[in-house]
Amino acid sequence: MLKSKIQSLERISSSSSVVFKILKSRNIATTTGSSSSNGVPKEKVDCVVIGAGVVGLAVARELTLKGREVLVLESASTFGTGTSSRNSEVIHAGIYYPPNSLKAILCVRGRELLYKYCSEHNIPHNQIGKLIVATGPSEIPKLHNLMNNGIKNGVGGLVMMEGSEATRMEPELRCLKALLSPVSGIVDTHSLMLSLVGEAENHGTTFSYNTTVIGGHIEENRLSLHISETRHLENWNGKFPLQPEMVLIPKLVVNSAGLSAPVLAKRFDGLRSAVIPPAYYARGCYFTLSNTTICPFKHLIYPLPEDGGIGVHVTLDLNGQVKFGPNVEWIDGIDDVSSFLNKFDYSVCTNRAKLFYPEIRKYYPNLKDGSLNPGYAGIRPKLSGPRQSPVDFVIQGEDIHGITGLVNLFGIESPGLTSSMGVAEHIATRFFRC
Repeated sequence: MLKSKIQSLERISSSSSVVFKILKSRNIATTTGSSSSNGVPKEKVDCVVIGAGVVGLAVARELTLKGREVLVLESASTFGTGTSSRNSEVIHAGIYYPPNSLKAILCVRGRELLYKYCSEHNIPHNQIGKLIVATGPSEIPKLHNLMNNGIKNGVGGLVMMEGSEATRMEPELRCLKALLSPVSGIVDTHSLMLSLVGEAENHGTTFSYNTTVIGGHIEENRLSLHISETRHLENWNGKFPLQPEMVLIPKLVVNSAGLSAPVLAKRFDGLRSAVIPPAYYARGCYFTLSNTTICPFKHLIYPLPEDGGIGVHVTLDLNGQVKFGPNVEWIDGIDDVSSFLNKFDYSVCTNRAKLFYPEIRKYYPNLKDGSLNPGYAGIRPKLSGPRQSPVDFVIQGEDIHGITGLVNLFGIESPGLTSSMGVAEHIATRFFRC
């Protein structure tokens, strides 16, 4: 029987013991707590996943299916409010990433698991395929390199075709050559996350929303987490140090905090700063196609990758809406608490459309003036900055940082959605016995 959702922290009057009350009410295994020297209650638990984005949800589900007692802590009022709800909703094939990298391995494996899960759980999705296009002679060798890279990564069904053949498939498309990836697709991310939450809860995972992990400390080579109600951080002015309302001592911690994962790790007192990679933030805006009753494309259409991203591409959602994006806008980080509360700037400036038109018309020349409307924006949690080579996913365990039971997930940008179930499987396999 599907368990009811956790009561919001802000509805419970005694903030200092709210997580403890939730754990007891849901029969989560704890060791009877004590108080620290400053009176903050302490509780021992089995597993904590920080962050209820699609990766955190997949990890929680996988761990709980393996028999662990899992508590998911999320600073927002519900799941998937950050990067997971602000992306292209594309199921990637695994073409772009260096062979034997985590991105390549987990994208290919995650795609297989994701299609299987969506089919078995009736998650709306569609394997519509993708065309990656070369619009100039200098791009053709790069397209061939992409194909060879995809083959090395184990991506099946790749076909190189002439521009005329691609145009027969997509009459509105103009290119010199195109690489067809038939295993690429789209998925309803919200339905996927809702299903993961339901299955995780049904097998015993506890979700505590409006709950922010503000830091931690190492004690006896294990991480103790400092917990606060989110509402108590809203008006924090930075003039005084953050104080926890509760300390949790888990056997296993998965830092899946997305954009704030490196910021949070820096607040784990006793974790060596040298193992925490620098964080970079790339905002990407999307524009939607208006003034059309007929969708101009049946496949995803992608240009060749650019600095910081994979180009302003055509994405179709399951309702038939056409989206163009994302672009790449490098932005500065924000203060720690604002990061925890996801107070990034997600606005889409209408004037940016003028930068989209020439990029899109390289492969879709019939795009009409005035047909792009502001859509939404997302921010990529990157580990490399402007004009730097892309960096692989970082899944960091005790062998790297020396802390028993701590797993840090850094730089889980694209293909994070596609890789989510692969990441979960990887963590459950490597770190289950922590």
